[in-house]
Amino acid sequence: MESQARELSAANFQLITLIVQLAVVATLATMLVRFRWFRRILLTERRDWPERLTFAACWGIPLTAGVASRLLLHYDAADLTLSGSFLAGLIAGPYAGAIVGAAVGLPPMFAGEWASLPFAVGCGFAGGGLREVCPKEEIWRFTPFFVSKLHHSAWRFLRRFSLDWQVFLVTAPIMLELLRQTIGGRYPTRIFFVNPTEWWLYLTVLLAAVLGVAIPIKIWNTARIEHRLAEQEQLLMAARVEALANQINPHFLFNTLTSISSLIRSQPETARVLIVKLSGLLRRLLRSQEHFVTLREELAAIDEYLDIERVRFGPSLSVEKFIDDASLDVIVPSMILQPLVENSIKHGLGRKVGEGRITIRSTRQGGHAIIEVVDNGIGMASDRLESTTEHGIGLRNVNERLRVIYGAGYQLRMHSVPGQGTSARIEIPELVLPERATA
Repeated sequence: MESQARELSAANFQLITLIVQLAVVATLATMLVRFRWFRRILLTERRDWPERLTFAACWGIPLTAGVASRLLLHYDAADLTLSGSFLAGLIAGPYAGAIVGAAVGLPPMFAGEWASLPFAVGCGFAGGGLREVCPKEEIWRFTPFFVSKLHHSAWRFLRRFSLDWQVFLVTAPIMLELLRQTIGGRYPTRIFFVNPTEWWLYLTVLLAAVLGVAIPIKIWNTARIEHRLAEQEQLLMAARVEALANQINPHFLFNTLTSISSLIRSQPETARVLIVKLSGLLRRLLRSQEHFVTLREELAAIDEYLDIERVRFGPSLSVEKFIDDASLDVIVPSMILQPLVENSIKHGLGRKVGEGRITIRSTRQGGHAIIEVVDNGIGMASDRLESTTEHGIGLRNVNERLRVIYGAGYQLRMHSVPGQGTSARIEIPELVLPERATA
């Protein structure tokens, strides 16, 4: 009974060692993938030599430290010779695998484990050899659970003579572990291995060899997918911003050309001045391909637009500005104010009798830039204001751009009192030069 208890205790100890070993490899893979430069290495399949060497160093140094801790502290769970070398070759190629294999196989030689170095280098070359012959995406699908679809793989092979690369990828670390068990069984002191004391533990050792490769691949592939999704989200946002901006410019151009056409016969000289002003504004827009500008540049564009409207309205249109100098370098979406000024003129001042006044204010407070466009026009009721904001092309696009760029919490806020006027307020996060942003 005591003998059985000792055997059971030894088996449990070996099982715990294998579990901790998988935890160590998972922790190491997770720590490395948190570095952006390491993720960049994983994103591309065609790596040059500096990237391969960087991967080999980042992966090999911790593995070598684990082997050293086994030799010095007798902490067997830290030794990841097989899975680490094979994985290095599988991800970065045969030479990177061989470098990592040499790094982890060299220290045991000083302890008399002469078979460790050739075995570790062989694991690196084995992983690299598989990388050279199999499709790269199959590597990132590495899983020990392919056995659940083994009958599909056999049927596909019989029908199309198509190989299931998962069979080869998963079989490789199993064969390497069997080789290590064979060497260890014949020369116990010449190589490190977990010597199973039970038949079920032998199967667990083989499974651990596969999981030691599968777990880092799963962690790294998840990081690759997340990184690509983030890139796609940024590209999508840039495309949406560009599409919304391109909707605003034609809308403004159409309204201005309509005004010019109405003046050609009655006031040809005024129409000519408008065309000159419009051509200058369009030239400015065509020169600037940026979707974000400083408030100073946005106000300069508004001045050109108002020059056009002053020609139409004459002295009945006045403009006041109360601009905080500290806000002039704040970054804002380009052409964000023009639709607000246009709305004030079209819906507020266009039918007003007497002088019309537009007031533009800006300030910085609480980490935000606040910009207001206020008119003393005829104003509008709440239902009409809501309809104008939701269905008018200019205001709807301004609101949508704010939400796309800054999030759902940022939107255009309109307030109007019939007979007194309308105000439009934009509040955006504060971003100033030199942190200039482009879409």
